[in-house]
Amino acid sequence: MSQFIEVINWADETGNTMVYRFPSADRDIKVGAQLIVMQNQNAVFFRDGKSLDTFGPGRHTLTSLNIPIITKALSLPTGFETPFKADVYFLNMKVFTDLKWGTKEPVPFRDKEFAMIRLRSFGNFAIRVTDAQLFINTIVGSQSLYMTDSIADFLRGIIINRLNDVLGENLETILDLAQNYDEISAGLKARVKADFDKYGLDLVDFFIEAITPPDEVQKMIDERAGMAAVGNIGAFAQFQAAKAIRDLGKGVAEGGAGGANGAAGGAGLGMGFGMGFMLPQMMMQQMFQNQQMGGQQGMGNQQQQLQVEQCPSCGSLNFKGSKFCANCGTKLGEKEEKK
Repeated sequence: MSQFIEVINWADETGNTMVYRFPSADRDIKVGAQLIVMQNQNAVFFRDGKSLDTFGPGRHTLTSLNIPIITKALSLPTGFETPFKADVYFLNMKVFTDLKWGTKEPVPFRDKEFAMIRLRSFGNFAIRVTDAQLFINTIVGSQSLYMTDSIADFLRGIIINRLNDVLGENLETILDLAQNYDEISAGLKARVKADFDKYGLDLVDFFIEAITPPDEVQKMIDERAGMAAVGNIGAFAQFQAAKAIRDLGKGVAEGGAGGANGAAGGAGLGMGFGMGFMLPQMMMQQMFQNQQMGGQQGMGNQQQQLQVEQCPSCGSLNFKGSKFCANCGTKLGEKEEKK
């Protein structure tokens, strides 16, 4: 025996239900029944697979006065008190926040600096239903319950597809990613919003939390930043050699003259002398290369930067302040003393 429905309403207890179909199978709705639509809800009537009317928040009596489309479709000789079979879809029109999106697999990107690389990206977004009938007809179909999880994968697919387009149009290399983040985010939101509109959805908020290259590419970026920080590689190598001589000299002073410490000090001293003769030649070679590239001015600048002086006898370079030439043994600073 059919049970006539006289009050139709629905309350979302989960907080993430987008659509609920009322009633269950084989239930009859009586003309004159009360339809109660809560705030932030819409109700859509369906019969024979067709949407007939949409109702906003409030109390609605199902009579020929306020639902002429329904009553016209259901007019019977026996009058309008006859129950009829129909589906009522309640739609939650609130904003659904903190929906996640992200690349399950890295997306390819042609980078002008690193050639073809793969990028990962993720973020979050917020949506709400703006066109109840369009959303049901294009997305929900005949489902009796539709949750946000049901649409999440579909919307994520749209976002990832548009991400590829926007990156290709707004970014040449990931080295410029930081300065283009706002443009990429705004462009992607505009593209995705247009796609969501086709399904009766509004993209309220959209955020990109990160776009990251693979670990090996990140390592290359760090190495490039380190090289830029060093600057002149030749000068840096010479500085490191000078630092090594200083450390060896310190070891000699601390090692003493006897025992194991004395042996270690002697070894350090020998290495120190060896480096002392090698270093001027290293500097000479580096400055000769600079002279080849930048002329005498480049050589003068290099000498000033390293604080070296030229031996008057053999022309070898020595640290400024050295008493003897490391190459020929000539006493340095003699010219100044004779004056």
